[in-house]
Amino acid sequence: MSNTVIYIILSAVTANLIRILPTLLIRGKIKNQFIRSFLYYIPYITLAAITEATATPLPGILALVIGIAAAWRGLGLFPVSLICCAVVFVSEWIMGA
Repeated sequence: MSNTVIYIILSAVTANLIRILPTLLIRGKIKNQFIRSFLYYIPYITLAAITEATATPLPGILALVIGIAAAWRGLGLFPVSLICCAVVFVSEWIMGA
């Protein structure tokens, strides 16, 4: 498998583990405000890291603008993250060609 496929699989596993593990390990309601804030912002931090890990700033900026537009139109976090990743991938591919 190519490195790109491995990276995508690792990103998907990491993003899903971050969501699944708290559900499996913590049965009651989380009352600590810091932990609640931390768990709330993890998907957004992951998305920011994915879109900013580019060779040049332009693909990240394009992903940011298109991601904001997609979120503004009411799409959820998962579709927005897929769109942003696709924008970065296509932008990098076009710029490398």
